[in-house]
Amino acid sequence: MLWVKAFHIIFMVTWFSGLFYLPRLFVYHSMATDSISMERFKIMERKLYFGIATPGAMLTVFFGLWLISFDFHGYMQNTWLHIKLGLVVLLLIYHLYLGKLFFAFKADRNQHSHVFYRIINEIPVLFLVAIVILAVVRPFGTIGTLS
Repeated sequence: MLWVKAFHIIFMVTWFSGLFYLPRLFVYHSMATDSISMERFKIMERKLYFGIATPGAMLTVFFGLWLISFDFHGYMQNTWLHIKLGLVVLLLIYHLYLGKLFFAFKADRNQHSHVFYRIINEIPVLFLVAIVILAVVRPFGTIGTLS
């Protein structure tokens, strides 16, 4: 179980690195004016989204579900986990939204300013804080001796 938990955390960190950096690339991409820079950002965004963030998300979910499977009924009795899973679903939606923005940049159809991307760059911080607090502190009570 500890190996599964370790890999869950490793891939969560990998996923969040992509979620933190991709909107930052969008900031710079939206301010770029020359074609060489814009093409370079497209390459960087593609590699980050499909090579780091998306595999990180998939493996985070895989190892997270594996963790839950060790004591499914026990975990499902805990409010903190339901909230955490809800936040993970919202984070997956955010991830897909970044993909939509990526495809807009790829097609040279960006419609947002660098300020917009600076603002959405902060969203993963809120998710990270909430998810880690839920997983570590486990507010709202814990039934049983789950670790």
